[in-house]
Amino acid sequence: MSTKNNTNSINEDNWQLCDPIADYCKKAVQSARELSLFSVDSNVVTEQDDIRVVELFAGVGGFRIGLERASKHYKTIWSNQWEPSTKRQDASMVYCHRFGEQGHSNEDIATVPTSEIPQCDLLVGGFPCQDYSVATTLKRSGGIEGKKGVLWWQIYRILDEMKQKPAYLLFENVDRLLKSPASQRGRDFAIILASLNDLGYTVEWRVINAADYGMPQRRKRTYIIGYKNDLAMTQQIDNPLEWILSKGVMAQAFPLSIDYKNQPTSFHIEGDLSIVSSSFNKGKKDSPFENVGIMKNREVTTLEAKAKYDGPLLTLGDILLDEKDVPDEFFISEDELPRWEYLKGSKSEKRVNKTTGYEYNYSEGSMAFPDFLDRPSRTIITGEGGKGPSRFKHVVYTPNGRYRRLTPLELERLNMFPDHHTEGASDMRRAFLMGNALVTGIVERIGAVLIDQIALCTTLSNR
Repeated sequence: MSTKNNTNSINEDNWQLCDPIADYCKKAVQSARELSLFSVDSNVVTEQDDIRVVELFAGVGGFRIGLERASKHYKTIWSNQWEPSTKRQDASMVYCHRFGEQGHSNEDIATVPTSEIPQCDLLVGGFPCQDYSVATTLKRSGGIEGKKGVLWWQIYRILDEMKQKPAYLLFENVDRLLKSPASQRGRDFAIILASLNDLGYTVEWRVINAADYGMPQRRKRTYIIGYKNDLAMTQQIDNPLEWILSKGVMAQAFPLSIDYKNQPTSFHIEGDLSIVSSSFNKGKKDSPFENVGIMKNREVTTLEAKAKYDGPLLTLGDILLDEKDVPDEFFISEDELPRWEYLKGSKSEKRVNKTTGYEYNYSEGSMAFPDFLDRPSRTIITGEGGKGPSRFKHVVYTPNGRYRRLTPLELERLNMFPDHHTEGASDMRRAFLMGNALVTGIVERIGAVLIDQIALCTTLSNR
């Protein structure tokens, strides 16, 4: 049997990665650890060398999986997951099923007092990506009322109110965060940087496409690391450019290639948060933030760089199940195939707005149909589940000449989750959960380098 089709035995106490992903992690992260994890006893016991982790906006536990796969010294002691406007809290239920209910909160984070959140060393979270203006701390958020748009300010509130702030922060967001909103390019990210500076942190960021570093999905996201200014590690950041290009956590986890034509730019983020919100980059066409950068004392250094990688590579074909193991409902019938072909194909046609009756010309290019098996997949979206034809769902062509959709297990593999991680939710919801998730391999590599850096700084400070 091909290794790509080998599904390891799964049970609640012993989960494992499929063979191709396990092999990738061993080689790329230089770790022999697999996921035979993460039972949570009545209390999480931590030792002196452990990094206590609090996970906000936890989803189904992507940060936890990546960090605890990187090192046994990452111990998740508290988590929060709440999905507004829905009665069924699938992500939270999956999280509890996999990791236990101890230390997990399924409440609106805005209602959780900071005093209930335990002291930690590392605060992580993939916070939602709406409007971050200072006005959102009040009643409205760019038209989004009290749901997701204000959640950055909950992170700010928690950090501000903590008696002892975490030494490290790790956040994830969409790549367009650096350029939003369209009316004031880069304002949202400037607010985040300025607010973290005011809370006592130095911050570096990278826009990372998982596929650029050998992972099986083209998923581009912004990753943000914060370091308390009084840390020994932070004191080493005396040359910002050197840190983001070679010495820093991101640079070591995800090496860079620099075009000599791309020169770094530096600028200062001026004013209090209300001034940043109303005035930053106002009237400018482009965002000043590039895909690599750092901010220390509100001084920003940033440049455009490319991935540098020659390690193992995973493709969509590597993670597929054997055709015989795919349930019948994921195969596309001959009757349905023309609709899929139409939606995937290029088109130029007249359409009519159903509300206004306005006639307009609509055009779009074609998409790969079926999806290529010899390269990483396209980005998983939340609408990946369900039988209905769609332009954006993945479709593969089987050795026996049939077209089919991806199963929830295969979607888990594209995000480098353990097999069957979201089992218990419906197939539709499992796809939705993976569309909202991150690629755990990214977090694993960051976690592996970060803990090595922490250990090195501890050793040096003890001499």
